[in-house]
Amino acid sequence: MQYYSMYEIIDKKKNGQELTKEEFHWVIDSLMNKNIHEYQMSALLMAMFINGLNKKETAWLTDAMLYSGQTLTFEGQNVVDKHSTGGVGDKASFILAPIAAACGVRVPMIAGRGLGHTGGTIDKVESIPGFKTNLPLSEFKRLLTDKGVALIGQTKEIAPADKIIYSLRDVTATVDSIPLITASIMSKKLAEGANGIVMDIKVGSGAFMKNKSQARKLARSILDTAKRFDRGAVALLTNMAQPLGNKVGNAMEIIESVQTLKNEGPKDLTDLSLALAANMIHVAGVESSYAKSMKAAKKALTSGDAYRCFEDIIKEQGGDVSYIKDTSKLPATKETTEIKAPKAGYIKSLKTDEIGLLLTELGGGRKTKTDKIDFAVGFDFNKKVGDKVKEGDTIFTVHHHKSQVDKVTQVEGRFFKDVVKFSKTKVERPAIIIEKLEQ
Repeated sequence: MQYYSMYEIIDKKKNGQELTKEEFHWVIDSLMNKNIHEYQMSALLMAMFINGLNKKETAWLTDAMLYSGQTLTFEGQNVVDKHSTGGVGDKASFILAPIAAACGVRVPMIAGRGLGHTGGTIDKVESIPGFKTNLPLSEFKRLLTDKGVALIGQTKEIAPADKIIYSLRDVTATVDSIPLITASIMSKKLAEGANGIVMDIKVGSGAFMKNKSQARKLARSILDTAKRFDRGAVALLTNMAQPLGNKVGNAMEIIESVQTLKNEGPKDLTDLSLALAANMIHVAGVESSYAKSMKAAKKALTSGDAYRCFEDIIKEQGGDVSYIKDTSKLPATKETTEIKAPKAGYIKSLKTDEIGLLLTELGGGRKTKTDKIDFAVGFDFNKKVGDKVKEGDTIFTVHHHKSQVDKVTQVEGRFFKDVVKFSKTKVERPAIIIEKLEQ
């Protein structure tokens, strides 16, 4: 490979010039081989953050990161993954994956843990005793081929450059760059063998993207990059101005996922899961239209095929299925406290990121990467945006331990101070799906 000067590459991007495909590959190879310093990579990331990357550069960076580790390939074109930008109460993966798999889509899920106000898919599923998320890639590939779906944690074999780069972005204030976010997401999805991708881009107070304009830019960047790699893609902008579903907390979200797979879940969670699954079915080419894909998704849900597929996933990966058949066996607190409305009116808004942080205060999330998760604690919402409340109505229930009474008092105080706003006049309930963008 031709030798380049890291100094000259940094200087080039600092002055807003376009980098070549070869330069991107040289940088990533040099980073992986420790031939350049992390402080030099940090300088380049800041230059890319400030001056941006065009469509070609974004694809070239994705390509370089994609081939920094192992890549998986599958026969056929029906391997489609879903990626969510993260939120509070977002357990849709547990519902859409078995729906799509029951319809003939192969769904590779490499998920993360929670940090900050957003919950982690891996933390939630590990509330089921025995469930293994640290499977080798060979077993991941076997399950995907034989069973149609597999769920593992992030692995050092898949796009390892992303892990290094993300850790640098995290401490250099370069996280919120759309080209860098795109390369991070797409390098992992392409490396895991996905032929198509469905993006769930959250918008609102509990989301990374606080407004529709930024969310659209990310969606368009993902779609453009997928097209350059000849992959089908769809992006949904979805509402994260309040928790998704009614339950927030690790084991509680597994319970709500099971309820939804039994067609007994809340409407917003059911509608979003079906829409995402239907788009996956369509992108995979299993059905010829979105309407037919939605019909197939609904049938998989109502017939029980999706629920049976979920049970199969748990069993195949070592989980104790009895905890799914009887969710009362899952971790639960002995104490609950109802948080009641201090006045009558309508719930106007909820500051959703604060709800996620309140869960962390109870032990249901992490403040640092080494914190241990309490699977049992959480919140169960009776009222959400647009709902009418009378004075004394229960807005939500806190599931907590006996030793946490003081923390519950703090949760209640912060909820009414920082989270909820009331209106005297009627408030419209927000739609779960804001917009759909296609290639």
